[in-house]
Amino acid sequence: MVTAALMLLWCFFLSPFTAHAEEKGEYIAIRKQGAGKIALVLDRSSAKRGKESEWAQELDKIVRGGLEFSNLFSMLPPPSNVRSGANLNFGALSSVGAEVYTGGSVSKKGGMVNLDMEVYDTFGNKLLMKKSYSGKENQLRSMGHAFCADLIELLTGKKSYFGSKIVFVSSKTGSKEIYQCDFDGEGVQQLTNFRSISLTPVLSPDGRYLAYTSYSSGRPTLFIRTMEGNKIVSVSKNGVSVDPSWRNGSEVATTLSFEGDQEIYLVRSDGAIARRLTNSKGIDVSPSFSPDGSKMAFVSSRNGLPQIFIQDVQSGQTRRLTFSGRYNTQPSWSPSGDKIAYTTWEKSGEINIFVINADGSGLKRLTGGARENESPSWSPDGSMIVFTSNRQGGKKLYVMSSNGENQRRLLQMDGDQMQPSWSLFR
Repeated sequence: MVTAALMLLWCFFLSPFTAHAEEKGEYIAIRKQGAGKIALVLDRSSAKRGKESEWAQELDKIVRGGLEFSNLFSMLPPPSNVRSGANLNFGALSSVGAEVYTGGSVSKKGGMVNLDMEVYDTFGNKLLMKKSYSGKENQLRSMGHAFCADLIELLTGKKSYFGSKIVFVSSKTGSKEIYQCDFDGEGVQQLTNFRSISLTPVLSPDGRYLAYTSYSSGRPTLFIRTMEGNKIVSVSKNGVSVDPSWRNGSEVATTLSFEGDQEIYLVRSDGAIARRLTNSKGIDVSPSFSPDGSKMAFVSSRNGLPQIFIQDVQSGQTRRLTFSGRYNTQPSWSPSGDKIAYTTWEKSGEINIFVINADGSGLKRLTGGARENESPSWSPDGSMIVFTSNRQGGKKLYVMSSNGENQRRLLQMDGDQMQPSWSLFR
């Protein structure tokens, strides 16, 4: 499919500019599935004036990296006559096919860094957005990403993943511990130090709690930790406790075996059991909830080999979702509620990630020819999926677009990285 390209001009300089434009309006770039990327021109200023110039160059780098990570944009060189004196040369912009121009100024105000940004429709000579961002010098990254988030929402009509976190497991220290990083793999932080085995981390939708399984007590036990204050509670039941998944912000589902069979239960954030969700012969594991919490996808061996089922949480009514593939696991419900990603062990010996509509239609394979790919988790806006792959040797984290395109490694880190979970909290 073909759609008109959007050309974005990014310009940092140290004095305000003027342009003939109308008042702030709305602009949504409708991009069809399979359409080309939005053409982006980054026009770095040559201004050289102390700290403001340093901040401008750093913000240029931050914004460039953030927009490149989104895979929505392709970079093009700017036209030489982008400005006519103090004004924008809309004719020059239109002549090269540019539909959108964004520029701004960086200044120091009251000891704070101030970033003023404007976005224009170059064909209509209309101001689309005008916004200021302010912070300390050590907050340039969050300021630049705040603009990226606003720009992408302006052009796509959807909130983005900027500001979100990914939690995962790594063997960097020799033990499997829980870590977190920013959406783009930066800012890695170790969260546990049990010097044991910690697995399957997942953040609550509001970012207040972290649930994970740890073997620090000698058996797999569910732990729930507050992210502020580091208060930790555990589910003190005999048997195993594995595969946590948050339902809304106050309950986490997990598999427990204290009543014999491995069934899925809802547990409150204080560690108390709220109720049992499944009751079948066979193992029930790996819960994942629809955005409104009304339905639960999970893995069950009730019919033989593991397959994915969907249960209505209120009524308990259950239906089988997957019929293709002999070993389907690790369901992950999309933020929009219409799709479920999951892992399949194929006859070829490969492990690959598939996506299917919540009604069972539209099955599509997202990975292939790359050894073992597993543990899919959606970005908050549903545009990307983070997953584990050993395509280059050890297990590492990768990201891809939700349609399987643009698969690339997320971060560079010693040891194995696995079981990522992309938080909904931003």
